[in-house]
Amino acid sequence: MRNLKLVLSYDGTEFSGWQVQPEAATVQGALASAIGRVTGERVLPQGSGRTDAGVHALGQVATFATQSPIPPENLVIALNDILPSAIRVLEAAEVPAEFHARKSTLAKTYRYRMYRGAICPPFLARYVWHYPYPLDEHEIQEVAAAIVGEHDFTSFAAVDPERRREEISNVRQIFSSSWERQDDEFVYTVRGNGFLHNMVRNLVGTFLLAGKGTLKVSDLTRILETRSRSAAGATVPASGLCLVSVEY
Repeated sequence: MRNLKLVLSYDGTEFSGWQVQPEAATVQGALASAIGRVTGERVLPQGSGRTDAGVHALGQVATFATQSPIPPENLVIALNDILPSAIRVLEAAEVPAEFHARKSTLAKTYRYRMYRGAICPPFLARYVWHYPYPLDEHEIQEVAAAIVGEHDFTSFAAVDPERRREEISNVRQIFSSSWERQDDEFVYTVRGNGFLHNMVRNLVGTFLLAGKGTLKVSDLTRILETRSRSAAGATVPASGLCLVSVEY
């Protein structure tokens, strides 16, 4: 039995997220089907995390066990021949049996793209959130830095009914959190040891309050300490979010 690691990139627009669901198109479901057709085995690849409906990925990681002797480089070609064009396998490699896409993760990086121009180009619309309204971007940059460190992020987590019972802690460590102007885009990049359900989108929605003048850096400490979802800002659209990379 071999343990294989895949690195994937996908456009999440037409998928109901990563996790397989009955009668819904999902990335995990499409990948499982393609692996089954190539190897003749019934497998359910495990991802580094469950991206939500509409969320994209540049470097999602998945692992699965197989008895197939197909070399990794040939597997990449075979899977990409079968998978829908919105999903591409970038790399495949054999890894030690104990390696697991989710459990072995040390850090992840997410990026959220906000388009600030008056008219959003149609070829960008699937990958950004168009927000042309007035914002104090300096204030947003200031408040984003305040979440760096280890905190309980309950206030920024959506209820996840499928979360495993043993995962009772909402404490996560954020290594970096910053915004950057890139021409007409205002881009948020965050790197941490893990993220809760909808956490990045809820953080962005809260940072926006600072840009509107209704939230200060000091308020973020209060929101974290409250540990209540109602204390934080709204969830921003999925289209702007992308899983950039996973570290092991």
